[in-house]
Amino acid sequence: MRVLVIIPTYDEAENIADVVGRVHDAVPDAHVLVVDDNSPDGTGDLVEAMAGDDANLHLLRRAGKAGLGSAYRAGFAWGAAEGYEIMVEMDADLSHDPAALPSLLARVEDGADLAIGSRYVPGGSIPDWKWHRKALSRWGNRYAGAVLSLDVADATAGYRAYRATALADIDLDSVRADGYGFQIEMADRVARNGGRIDEVPISFTDRTRGTSKMSGRIVVEALVLVTWWGVRRRVPVGGSST
Repeated sequence: MRVLVIIPTYDEAENIADVVGRVHDAVPDAHVLVVDDNSPDGTGDLVEAMAGDDANLHLLRRAGKAGLGSAYRAGFAWGAAEGYEIMVEMDADLSHDPAALPSLLARVEDGADLAIGSRYVPGGSIPDWKWHRKALSRWGNRYAGAVLSLDVADATAGYRAYRATALADIDLDSVRADGYGFQIEMADRVARNGGRIDEVPISFTDRTRGTSKMSGRIVVEALVLVTWWGVRRRVPVGGSST
């Protein structure tokens, strides 16, 4: 199956060559699409130069920083137009170990519509996080699962592989969430469409180079959206539940 690994970037010049090289080592036949939001540090120019010697590396430039969810939607559209059969979401900062790619891809090849690299199934871990950060993340995932009736231990995880046909069943233009909210919404859409979701244990490590793009605002946005989605399902439009 033709595989496309989509890596959104904004100021990732310190990491991009390393992550692309390790993806190639893990899955030599896979192609990599870097979706760069006009990084001031020249990430896009670096990828363009690398692609000159790498037929499996592609660059999608965007005019400016427009968010993680938007970057993935653009990547999915590009991949669909090019006929890829599996599309992978992956961070540029090496918090997602490329060595786990074969396990994720194997689950999709075995019939899963979405394979998630999970921190919260047996064998998964987050060795660098403090207890309170782990507790908040676990609570957020449990809350999302309860409110949306979503049987996924790590719905906020950003390391995942989709079957292209599962993405085709989703109206991506209507998916507007960003960050953690985007990941939850996409998993929920796959589940509500009757798709099979598998979770593969991974070890998630914090970046060692560069600056994190996640913020408290993105966490709050995700919790507000999950609550709104849950309420909307339970309260009929134009009326009230009794």
